Amino acid sequence: MRDLVEIGMGRTARRAYELDDIEIVPSRRTRSSKDVSTAWQLDAYRFEIPLVTHPTDAVVSPRTAVAVGELGGLGVINAEGLWARHSNVDDVLFRLIEAAEEASEAADVTKVLQELHAAPIQAELVAQSIKEVRDSGVTVAVRVSPQRAAELTPDLIAAGVEILIVQGTIVSAEHVARDGEPLNLKTFIEDLDIPVVAGGVHDYRTAMHLMRTGAAGVIVGYGYSSGVTSTDSVLGIGVPMATAIVDAAAARRDYLDETGGRYVHVLADGGIDTSGQIAKAIACGADAVMLGAPLAAASEAPGGGLYWTAAAAHPSLPRSRVVPAAESEVGLRELLFGPSSDADGTLNLFGALRRAMAKTGYSDLKEFQKVGLTIRG
Repeated sequence: MRDLVEIGMGRTARRAYELDDIEIVPSRRTRSSKDVSTAWQLDAYRFEIPLVTHPTDAVVSPRTAVAVGELGGLGVINAEGLWARHSNVDDVLFRLIEAAEEASEAADVTKVLQELHAAPIQAELVAQSIKEVRDSGVTVAVRVSPQRAAELTPDLIAAGVEILIVQGTIVSAEHVARDGEPLNLKTFIEDLDIPVVAGGVHDYRTAMHLMRTGAAGVIVGYGYSSGVTSTDSVLGIGVPMATAIVDAAAARRDYLDETGGRYVHVLADGGIDTSGQIAKAIACGADAVMLGAPLAAASEAPGGGLYWTAAAAHPSLPRSRVVPAAESEVGLRELLFGPSSDADGTLNLFGALRRAMAKTGYSDLKEFQKVGLTIRG
């Protein structure tokens, strides 16, 4: 039965939980972390760690997408970001970093980011970025918004994209529009020969609808991180991540039964800043996590210690701020695999996941999704 509480006469609301509200319960068995696998597979593509980058220019350039891929994860380039609009991205980023140093308030930096995104998307620049990643031999993934997916995807396919991410703050299988032709995700996905991951979603019903479009994966959340995103403040919309992931995992289970065996991956994007939260997201049912802010500390991150999500540059209603995200830089390898000399959970992110799995006796990610959970307090 759903945990409903009365918020006033005749109106109830469901109680929901963030990742920090829950804890993983140890089991009767432990094992060596050397015997643990963090590998997972999306369609025909195998990855050694359950990491997909949030598609923000603050974290992902073509070069860092290659670095993430070589370390076993999946870097996602934003096909509507700065690398798609400017040939001199280093100069553009320097201008943004300089604005952040001189600005008296966050809105001033957001205005600069909006101005930079007002430049038109150039297909040849996107193709150039894709080629750089593809030539390295790692898997090429690119993000488009639902509004521009139909327009941009043919060029992306021609350039060699292998996984397409259709991501917005909230993505549904059914969009009602008075003017123009809305994107029909089911038809759109059917016409493609590459796997499509779509989201974000926040509840069981929407996750199930997206799975029925033929998506290979569903994104839960919209990349929020403390102090960075403000979708709740701007739109009043949001579901705490632990509950949202569990609901999407339940939709995956029911869809698996409905189709007789078609498995759709659940990717958690938001509320994940530490290794413990990564472990909890997987324990709640995620197959992989999308990380943004935690990767901004990497010396390879193009944002130079700044972080923002893909929603920051919206021309009329930005839902993310440009914020300082790292006091000191570390290498991407150290960030993902250690070693760490700090106990705050911000380094050795996936080494810690392996240790959490080993301490609870699970040898792979799908088994770890069955681990016991408890609620704090």
